[in-house]
Amino acid sequence: MRTSTTARAATKRHRNFRGEAFLVLPSAGRMWSACKVKVRDCWAVTSVTLRRCLKLGAAMAKSKFEYVRNFEADDTCLAHCWVVVRLDGRNFHRFAEKHNFAKPNDSRALHLMTKCAQTVMTELEDIVIAYGQSDEYSFVFKRKSNWFKRRASKFMTHVASQFASSYVFYWRDYFEDQPLLYPPGFDGRVIVYPNNQTLKDYLSWRQADCHVNNLYNTVFWALVQQSGLTPVQAQERLQGTLAADKNEILFSEFNINYNNEPLMYRKGTVLIWQKVGEVTTKEVKLPAEIEGKKMVVTRTRIKPVPLYCDIIGDAFWKEHPEILDEDS
Repeated sequence: MRTSTTARAATKRHRNFRGEAFLVLPSAGRMWSACKVKVRDCWAVTSVTLRRCLKLGAAMAKSKFEYVRNFEADDTCLAHCWVVVRLDGRNFHRFAEKHNFAKPNDSRALHLMTKCAQTVMTELEDIVIAYGQSDEYSFVFKRKSNWFKRRASKFMTHVASQFASSYVFYWRDYFEDQPLLYPPGFDGRVIVYPNNQTLKDYLSWRQADCHVNNLYNTVFWALVQQSGLTPVQAQERLQGTLAADKNEILFSEFNINYNNEPLMYRKGTVLIWQKVGEVTTKEVKLPAEIEGKKMVVTRTRIKPVPLYCDIIGDAFWKEHPEILDEDS
């Protein structure tokens, strides 16, 4: 059948993806145009319906009870300041007695505290340094940290919950023969320090507190355990004594030079980020081999590393200037 000249002029030649030629008649073009109009109308109706549903959902979300949000206090920490979260064990004297902690210092408990602090630094963001002694740990966040929009409640609750859960989780790694009789508790507080000097003074204060407490406890328990005094008698013996007096008692009566005591007890524990080489064994198998060969692989990672050193003087801060870097 022949087509007219007008029909031939309106007929368009196309090629498909295989390169084969085919014709599109005017009637087919009109059908496709009509189909596109129907699809466009369908999308228009759908979008209108969707907008109505979203508007209705937003209206339903705003209930009459939403006014209670106005009672939430604004606890945003001041910008460009150091944020410090300090945790303390709740009623840890009783906890230590129930779990047979060694006196005056239990290295297992101190290492467990440090492990928990390392977990906090690894899991949470923007902590540049941490300091711990006895049953407390302080975590310092970057000055420019915008973690959880600098809300104090978020800083405190995240640190406390991560630390407490880690204490229970890692307990068996350090107290193999001592079961955990009941879960420990930790309270926290958030302090904001405006400049580097006040932050350094805060950490110096905590380390000085570590020295004072440890010196007293070392003499106190020496009197109880070696001299046979009761806790009340030992307390009366030490009442009103100075640091020099306590050192004299230790040296003259127990032949203990306090300066030779472990630094972890006297100085506490400082956690900073450092590069650490991890040595692992990896099995490598070549294409022509049936069995693989084991090779030792060393990888460098940045981890929170414990240091037992003085942070009151300037030597520590000169050695680690990145901690107080303005870009931190």
